[in-house]
Amino acid sequence: MNAIKKYWPYIFIVLPSLAFAAAGVGKLSGNEQMHASFAAMGLPSWFGYFIGAAELAGAVGLYLVGLRKLAAAGLAIIMVGGAYFHIAYGVPSPVPALILLGMMIFVIVWNWRGRAAA
Repeated sequence: MNAIKKYWPYIFIVLPSLAFAAAGVGKLSGNEQMHASFAAMGLPSWFGYFIGAAELAGAVGLYLVGLRKLAAAGLAIIMVGGAYFHIAYGVPSPVPALILLGMMIFVIVWNWRGRAAA
C-alpha cells in the first residue's frame, strides 16, 4: 500500500510522456495529418517540426528531475495551443489536450512543493 501512495503520481509522468513522444515523432517524421493543423492556422511548415521537437524534448524532460517543471511548463503551453486550435477551428474535442494540460499542471504543482523524488 505504501508503494502505491509513493508511486501513483508517476502515472502523470509516464502516460503523458508516451503521448507527447508519439506526437513528437509523428510531427518530426513529416506525417501530413500531424501538420494539417498548422497549415489550417496559416503557420509555416517548420513550426510543426519545431513543436514536434519540443514535444519529444518535453517527453524526455519529464523523466529528469532537474528539468521536470520546465518540461511540464513547456508542454502545458503547447497543450494550451492545442486546445485553442480544437476550440477555435471547430475540430472535434479539445478534451485530450485539456486532460494533458491538467496532467502537466499537476506535475508542476507536485514538483513545486518538493513532493517528487528522483
